[in-house]
Amino acid sequence: MKIKATLLTPETPIIKIQIGDKYYPKSILTEEIISIKNKDSEKITSRHLITEGLVLLDTQMYYDTSKTVTFEIEEESVVMNFIYTSNIETQIEQLEGEKYSKENTHNIFYTNNFKATFTIPAHTQINYLSIILSKAFYYSIINEDWQLHEKFSKNILHKKSSYLASKYLPFTPAIQWVTHEIKSCTRQGALKRIYIESKIKELLIHQLEAIHTQPSSKENIDKEDYNKLLEAKKILDTDYRNTPTLPELSRKISLNEFKLKKGFKACFGTTVKSYIIKLRMEHAKEMFQSKSATVSEVAYKCGYRDVSHFSAAFKNYYGFSPQKFKINTDILQLWLVGLSLIC
Repeated sequence: MKIKATLLTPETPIIKIQIGDKYYPKSILTEEIISIKNKDSEKITSRHLITEGLVLLDTQMYYDTSKTVTFEIEEESVVMNFIYTSNIETQIEQLEGEKYSKENTHNIFYTNNFKATFTIPAHTQINYLSIILSKAFYYSIINEDWQLHEKFSKNILHKKSSYLASKYLPFTPAIQWVTHEIKSCTRQGALKRIYIESKIKELLIHQLEAIHTQPSSKENIDKEDYNKLLEAKKILDTDYRNTPTLPELSRKISLNEFKLKKGFKACFGTTVKSYIIKLRMEHAKEMFQSKSATVSEVAYKCGYRDVSHFSAAFKNYYGFSPQKFKINTDILQLWLVGLSLIC
């Protein structure tokens, strides 16, 4: 499988990768960093994780003027795509989809010889994460589960390019969390390969869950209301520490409370209150894992004024107290450090 990305006018190679298509669980996962600067403010930074049958691209771009990028993948591939930026104009051969990207959305697609052109808007920070899998690697993860995504699997069998979902879907908290873990991974050697592959499997589960919990047509959510619900979700994602009340959120997005509550549950598979709790608990977990913060500090940064209320919510969500989680996390970190030294 060959992967190539090129910035046009002037023509500048960004990505040029060639890997085998087979799945070899013992193959080494290598990393490369691409950094290209055209002017003081124009920059491309791309981090690549590469092994047989797998390429992970974590890319950021910024330009003073609109630019065009071509992207090609030779041979069959399945791509788990995570878009963090709106208004990227997209033209893909063999695949019919939305013309412009939407912020914080994801999808999965299969293609045989992928060719696309992306128009990058000026003065916009571009960020995307793409996990490109050979067909053999993909089926090693999902085990050709026809019932789980029957139509998509049949399209792969007949080499028919297609999306798994009819449109890009908004990130769930779980998808945000796992993509963050992948981006911030600092493990090395064999541990890194095991960790990244496990996170790809976890991401695939969350993507399939998001697709299978889409609102059905009987929910009668029109496009205007759907966009307002996306706006509500974005407000909560941006500041879950100081979240508005339900009436305040309703006024902010100009949608009545009944439609907000019913539509949010239909679109995102959870209530507004449960979604806020999930965001706060994921953030608390991240803080406990990444640094030695106290329980009271984490409670405050997650929007709780009372530590006991935070502790009760944490235990209800994870099944054990934050104090116990913190102790177990510290022990695990010490174990991983020791294991990495042995490897």
